[in-house]
Amino acid sequence: MIRYKLLFLTLLASFYCFSQQAPELIIYNAKIYTLDDKNSVAEAVSISAGKIVKVGSSKELLKSKSKKTKLIDAAGKTMIPGLFDSHLHVIRGGRFYNTELRWDGVKSLKLALQMLKEQAARTPKGQWVRVVGGWSAYQFEEKRLPTLEEINQATGNVPTFVLYLYGHAYLNKAGLETLNITADTPVNAGSLIDKDINGNPTGLLVAEPNAYLLYATLAKLPELSHAEKINSTKQFMTELNRFGITAVMDAGGGFQNFPDDYAITDLLCENQELSVRIPHFLFAQKAGKEFDDYSNWIRTVEIGQGCGDHGNHSDSKSGQHSEPLEYYVQGGGENVVASAADFENFDKPRPELSPKMEEQLKSVLELLVKNKWPFRIHATYNESITRFLNVIESINKETPLNGLTWFFDHAETVSEENLKRIKSLGGGIAIQHRMAFQGESFIKRYGLKAANQSPPIRKMLELGITVGMGSDGTRVSSYNPWIGLHWLVTGKTVGGTKHLSDNNVLDRNTALRLYTQGSAKLIGLDGDRGQIKPGYLADLSLLSDDYFQTPESNILKIEAELTVVNGVVVYGKNKFEKVAPKTEKAIPAWSPVNYYGGYQNN
Repeated sequence: MIRYKLLFLTLLASFYCFSQQAPELIIYNAKIYTLDDKNSVAEAVSISAGKIVKVGSSKELLKSKSKKTKLIDAAGKTMIPGLFDSHLHVIRGGRFYNTELRWDGVKSLKLALQMLKEQAARTPKGQWVRVVGGWSAYQFEEKRLPTLEEINQATGNVPTFVLYLYGHAYLNKAGLETLNITADTPVNAGSLIDKDINGNPTGLLVAEPNAYLLYATLAKLPELSHAEKINSTKQFMTELNRFGITAVMDAGGGFQNFPDDYAITDLLCENQELSVRIPHFLFAQKAGKEFDDYSNWIRTVEIGQGCGDHGNHSDSKSGQHSEPLEYYVQGGGENVVASAADFENFDKPRPELSPKMEEQLKSVLELLVKNKWPFRIHATYNESITRFLNVIESINKETPLNGLTWFFDHAETVSEENLKRIKSLGGGIAIQHRMAFQGESFIKRYGLKAANQSPPIRKMLELGITVGMGSDGTRVSSYNPWIGLHWLVTGKTVGGTKHLSDNNVLDRNTALRLYTQGSAKLIGLDGDRGQIKPGYLADLSLLSDDYFQTPESNILKIEAELTVVNGVVVYGKNKFEKVAPKTEKAIPAWSPVNYYGGYQNN
């Protein structure tokens, strides 16, 4: 006890000395929503060594500046804590970002097809045009999907892959020829290659009831070079910073093999070039071999140990002395075993999980629990959640969880009974704005009444369950967090359909807390982030509009004009561009990013 008291006093004394020094950065003349316990609003924040030193009035904090202090006039802009996406596939998404034409935010199908045509014209021989998720048919003013005929007309002889959620994908004629998909091509059970009356493939690939065919087809497309992947990942992180995202929990993903497919983010971390924090989960790839994968990882990987754990460093761009960004293995998941993958395609019936699922899931979860590895489980449907909870409860009786971090992802149709079981086991829930993209499909299959409580966000919070918000970008929803915040406070899809009932939407403060403190709390990191207060991490963002005051419809248009991670400016726009790092051009030169950027917010 004495040792802990001495440690506390030492840390307290260190922070006192640190707080007396002249700050490295002061942002003043802002409207700062601190999200502290009192919901305080302030004007200025001072920062040193990646931490917030003081929050208060501009007049007060400017008195503490020295000749070396960098000053940023916020010009009255709204400041919030940095956003933390609790479910985003950033490591995989970064590797492919420069190859993808994003339809995220595009308002009309006519424009989307025009973009497709333009990109096909500039895509060199041997490469593909690809649209990989993040859009809904209902966001278009035409309120419909493209046809294969339209896609073929737009792309001609350039192979093209267009993914729609995880429901289906389109291959144009050139794509079918390039992949040699013919009338005789075999397909795994559970997926479908659509064929015409002559038995020839039309180009429509259907996930029924799982997305393996879509994953596997996408994995056959050419990859970028090593240098291009580095550039691509940096471009994607900058795109996330553009919307005020400062941290991400990476949820693994299909065809994302550890450690090989982590080499790019490993290198960026070692070179101190990450601009988002990335605690990540490991996703076993081989069905039936998951126990072997996790056994190997448990022997060779230490939870929480990352590339930057050799101590403090001076940021190579700013010279500011600060802790390295988190980049480490956080646990296992999102799919722990393949037989537990209750894939969501609301255009199709709910999939039935294998009767062998319980046995397979229990063996892997027992291994994780015994070795104190946190875990997360993809769980869309209540029927699946019931079976998963049966397994977790049986493990808890034999090997108590004892506060081990674990949570479900998605949980759109979870029941109140199962929410209470999750609470009693100390679990959390990571929700995403997938229904903003799939609400209409859900309503068609299950009805509006069921959609009103899908997911039952209010009930989760009433029961005291830890809830974190995220996107499930990039292949299902868009990574843009403001779609999620708009969805939480309005209950509306990107097509404008209101599916959440009035008693299941949130006020703006609660919604924002789920995207900041809630996500951090899921993995026990809420003690030093998610609020703008002394001693907390200097992860924050100046917004293009006042989130708390702007009309609801304008929330969708919000972007960051300045994003700070670990006390370092990583993104700037308009008048703040001059204080931010210069953004490199995307490579290869034909990348859609150079012509359209990412999310189309206009």
